[in-house]
Amino acid sequence: MSPDMLLSVALESAKKAGQEVARYYKNGNYTAEIKADNSPVTSADIAANDVLMDVLQTLTPDIPIISEEVGALTLAQRANWPRYWLLDPIDGTGEFMAGSGDFAVNVALVENGWPSLGVIHAPDHHLTYYGQNHLGAYKENDSGSHKIQVAKYHSQRRIKVAISRRQDINLMGQYLSADYDYEHIALGSCSLKNCLIAEGGADCYLRVGPTGEWDTGASHCIIEQAGGRIIDSEFKPLTYNQRETLMQPDFLSLGNQALPWRDIIIPHRATRKDIT
Repeated sequence: MSPDMLLSVALESAKKAGQEVARYYKNGNYTAEIKADNSPVTSADIAANDVLMDVLQTLTPDIPIISEEVGALTLAQRANWPRYWLLDPIDGTGEFMAGSGDFAVNVALVENGWPSLGVIHAPDHHLTYYGQNHLGAYKENDSGSHKIQVAKYHSQRRIKVAISRRQDINLMGQYLSADYDYEHIALGSCSLKNCLIAEGGADCYLRVGPTGEWDTGASHCIIEQAGGRIIDSEFKPLTYNQRETLMQPDFLSLGNQALPWRDIIIPHRATRKDIT
């Protein structure tokens, strides 16, 4: 299947799942529980996952799937996959439950250990972001689709830092040099904050706390195609499908590479000892 067709499949699956999520969101008729990792999951997450799995297994039966809402295979079972779909049926389940609208369906294609395609569909905002290797990054809304890129850098301006509505700002402070002036922009959903950087609305996002590879895969491709990058808190690249765990370390999403990131960001050792 050609790259164009794979992008079409990813867009179709994300938008169909988004329609299902929007239905649950509007009528409020969903159930919720806490998973073993203390993160919430709702019946909307499961319904969206079912839609994604059905579309992708039907249209691309030869491509395996990793989803947050499906039990993971062991590394030995998946280590030699040349490519696979990586899914987060609802990124921002807490925001879905809170009614903020800041949630999205994430679909990524990982090839040879790196996200080559990413689609993020935010149904309540009527927005879709997508990117693909050698294609660039795009934002699609009711007015159409246009190419996006990270913000230009001017040395005198404030640095815009995307933050979670539900995280302590003081946690972010340990990573930021006091020599610069910052503006904080609060937004739900890990992937939407990364897309905000990709379209030039913020310069960086510092994630401290649990995330999975499904949280970063789609937006990783989009942000790189827009001119940015994502690294861990020790300035090392994130990895995909290379460890038994699918959890990611603390990470930094960075916009324009002309910014003096090595001076702005203070590297810290990952806070969770379970990353191996």
